Amino acid sequence: MRLIVARCEVVYSGRLSAVLPEALRLLMLKDDGSVMVHADSGGYKPQNWMTPPTVIEEEPGLMVVRKRAGASEDRLEIRIAEVVSDVTHDMGEAAALEKHGVERELQELLADRPESCGEGLRLVRREWPTDIGPVDLMCRDDGDGFVAVEIKRVGTIEAVEQLTRYLERICAEPGLAHCRGVLAAQTVKPQARALAEARGIACVTVDLALLRGEREPDLTLFAA
Repeated sequence: MRLIVARCEVVYSGRLSAVLPEALRLLMLKDDGSVMVHADSGGYKPQNWMTPPTVIEEEPGLMVVRKRAGASEDRLEIRIAEVVSDVTHDMGEAAALEKHGVERELQELLADRPESCGEGLRLVRREWPTDIGPVDLMCRDDGDGFVAVEIKRVGTIEAVEQLTRYLERICAEPGLAHCRGVLAAQTVKPQARALAEARGIACVTVDLALLRGEREPDLTLFAA
């Protein structure tokens, strides 16, 4: 991981345009291609960022981060006036985040009943590996297409971003170019659902009590 403290201006162009005026900021460049621009305020969220895969180009006083976004390109130009610190740390091999509690139980139950994530789904493998971490379930649908399922207790924008990154990696693999995504959660935030729909990701709400067999499915009445 590379950490740069610099006085810089940041210009983003792509699906929209944004400018951060010149100020002292922390630039975080991770080995997976993530780039984040932090200020000494605003909590844990970066002021601007780029998710992998990215291409980073450098020349004196300028760093350009590029990412393909469909037919267009997202571009982050970091115009550096002064570098205060520039250090690189070897973080070693990172162990994958292990799910605990409700999320672990949901994964186990949905692996046994993948059709709860979508009609006709059947399990291929749990913890399908990618170079940035495993997606919870890999399934196939009625048409034999691949479906990557990410499982959360609460579906948030961050969960959609995480699944998006997994799909970018998975779709680059031979034979998986048309893999689609499903976010399965007990509840899904409205903003997360809107972002998921815009990216072609399906959202499914799952009932833990129903999966455990603690209650019967609700009956649906049909008019004659």
